[in-house]
Amino acid sequence: MDIEASLIATGRQLLQRNLAWGTSGNLSARVDSDTMLVSASGTNMGELVPGDLVPVRVTDGAWSGTRKPSKEVPMHIGIYQQRTDAKVVLHSSPHYTTLIACSGEGIPSQLFIETLYYLERVAWVDYSHPGSAELGRAVKSAAASAEVIMMRNHGVILFDESCAEAVMRLQTLEMTCRMIVESKAAGIALSRIPEQVAREFLQHGRYKPRKPWHGTPAV
Repeated sequence: MDIEASLIATGRQLLQRNLAWGTSGNLSARVDSDTMLVSASGTNMGELVPGDLVPVRVTDGAWSGTRKPSKEVPMHIGIYQQRTDAKVVLHSSPHYTTLIACSGEGIPSQLFIETLYYLERVAWVDYSHPGSAELGRAVKSAAASAEVIMMRNHGVILFDESCAEAVMRLQTLEMTCRMIVESKAAGIALSRIPEQVAREFLQHGRYKPRKPWHGTPAV
């Protein structure tokens, strides 16, 4: 499957799994060292068709074709400039993730196996207007040490090495945010995996080999 087809299929998965709605998000994939394909402005991620992905130059944001790229291009560019290991970027506003983004709650990684792996590094950036250069710079800076970037009062942008892994990362985030919200509503305290156990789990790849991305902090 080529890159455009993969992004179209990913957009449909996000809609089917309640990880996207309306025109609230965008997605992209790296084509080569200085080119990405990003969803066009005003597109619905669950209804993308061939031609809805726009080639954009990573160095300066220049684009080609008849379709205008998403106004959120600065965030995508910032991630690709900061992280050469980023291959796919998803920006979305799922219900529970956005609820947490609009609150003062944190997102612990030491809850269960998938959170240890996919939510090991979560960064937060303050609100800036969507599409602004300020937001692009904030996301770029945060991407130096995190693969999940929560944007206050906005949603999340995250990245991974493939569409499948990026979707799994987003699913894990939404599941975790839902657990946080529902546990509080039910008065259930969430316990965490002990730090030493979490460290051993990650270092020895007991779920998957720990990705050797730069900026990996010691757990």
